[in-house]
Amino acid sequence: MIYADNAATTSLDPEVLEVMTSYLLEFYGNASQPYSFSRASRKVLREARETIADCIGASPEEIYFTSGGTESDNWAIRGAKRPGKGIITSAIEHHAVLNPCALYGNEVVYLQPDSSGIVSSESLIREISSEIGLISVMLANNEIGTIEPIAQLSRLAHDYGAIFHTDAVQAVGHIPIDVGALGVDLLSASAHKFNGPKGVGFLYIRKGTEIESFMKGGSQESELRAGTENVASIAAMAIALRNNCNDMSAIADRLHHLEELLMKELYKAGLDFVRNGAENHLPGNISLSFKSVSGEMILHRLDLKGICVSTGAACDSVNTKVSHVIEAIGVPPAYAEGTIRISLGRYNTEEEVLQIASALAGILKPRAK
Repeated sequence: MIYADNAATTSLDPEVLEVMTSYLLEFYGNASQPYSFSRASRKVLREARETIADCIGASPEEIYFTSGGTESDNWAIRGAKRPGKGIITSAIEHHAVLNPCALYGNEVVYLQPDSSGIVSSESLIREISSEIGLISVMLANNEIGTIEPIAQLSRLAHDYGAIFHTDAVQAVGHIPIDVGALGVDLLSASAHKFNGPKGVGFLYIRKGTEIESFMKGGSQESELRAGTENVASIAAMAIALRNNCNDMSAIADRLHHLEELLMKELYKAGLDFVRNGAENHLPGNISLSFKSVSGEMILHRLDLKGICVSTGAACDSVNTKVSHVIEAIGVPPAYAEGTIRISLGRYNTEEEVLQIASALAGILKPRAK
């Protein structure tokens, strides 16, 4: 099997599995208990908070553990104490942002991106006012990989007194992140996107940002997120993030090389397609729209050859219509339905990329004649 859907989820870092096993089988104490057996659990929570904070330029007390990106996004949008009623987000957000925003009906304004998926400061200037309390724009798009100008957008938000949240689920562990430089008040992340386990993530809450508790119960996470902490997964998340950050530059260079190799082979094959997204994009995230063909057909034909890709966002895999992201950036109708996403990760190889290109040529070349 060739796995090329790393934007959907990543394989577990082997070191992470070892750490998880030790905390599941040996140091399984409830961190909230006062006896000595729970000291190891309390220690790992503290150290994980410190590690994650260091990776994103935050303070440990600004890191709050959650069950993943969806919870973090929902908590930020539904829990932030907005100084104004209005909300601004973008039309290309993940549904973990779009759906909670939809709960506020006509209080929400949706910014339109340009054809490369960039949500510009000019588009925000046209809509922002003192009535806006929260702005949420993702750091990097999950379908097309475009990296957004978050620092510019957050400065504008603060000029008008609004809180700024960014869904950084696709970006954390893959591009350098400094929450201070970005100027964000809230940032969401999920471990399984950077070779950690599923079911765990975190929300960065800048010191001084007012937010309501999202989970009611015990006093965990400074009384803001109740529930016994998932110690094994939290420890694993911190190590996975640290490992990815340590190797980030080398991994990015490799992925850019693999991207270039894939594109070279596809162009050499003479296939009719457009590449979506901006030049400044997540390493390894490749969105392609092929003319007069079904992306779902391509996915299934590749699957028969043992190659895993996506037709768009994995969370929308039951929905065969053109994704909201592809519609929003205006991909021509003749190409839009033929969209697939190839997302390469740290373990992909040149040989695998050549096989993907050859398989696509074999599937699509006869149709081009």
